Amino acid sequence: MFILAVEDEPAMAELLDSALSDEGHQVSVATDGTQALGMAGANTFDLIVLDLMLPRMDGFAVARELRRRGIQTPVLVLTARDANADIVRALDSGADDYLTKPFSLEVFLARVRAVSRRGPIPQPVFLRVSDLTLDTSTREVSRAGKHVCLTPREYSVLELLMRHRGRVVSRSTIVEAVWGFDTDIEENTLDAYVRLLRNKIELPGAPRLIRTVRGIGYSLSEESS
Repeated sequence: MFILAVEDEPAMAELLDSALSDEGHQVSVATDGTQALGMAGANTFDLIVLDLMLPRMDGFAVARELRRRGIQTPVLVLTARDANADIVRALDSGADDYLTKPFSLEVFLARVRAVSRRGPIPQPVFLRVSDLTLDTSTREVSRAGKHVCLTPREYSVLELLMRHRGRVVSRSTIVEAVWGFDTDIEENTLDAYVRLLRNKIELPGAPRLIRTVRGIGYSLSEESS
């Protein structure tokens, strides 16, 4: 499975990564709530393991925002907060299961198996903006019926923008989702990727789909020009 572990404590994040990798899973780690949302929106995960006490955005808010955006990936909360009120609040926010720290690794892995078996609520895998289409199951992109060949990072940028169609996605959100939280890319790297993406998906004489919002980020919609 592809699992997103959201944990800001380095030692715990390393433990989760190691334990899940040993079980044959592919693991990505986010260290704060904002980064977790960006990664969950830009990638397809089978399970999210979510701490509650996170920088920038706590786990309750992350779970609510995931569900508000229509992301139905199963969520297993893993936290030191053991009050009944916290458990109820997390489950009402959209979490599927709740496990408190300290925990048995054997029990944790069993919970992972149990939650993942439920699977996500079926979602459309076909994204469309105007005559631009993206199939998340095959990663195929086309414009006006013609196939568009993208690199993996170009695809990730485009999918993120299409999932947030009509909304401005900040530069930091795009960078964290596509390159990772601890990346050290140059300031103009994202701009260069967007230029390459525009060259591939924009059509002569047609309205431009990707709009630059100066000082903030980018948006993609049929109304862009």
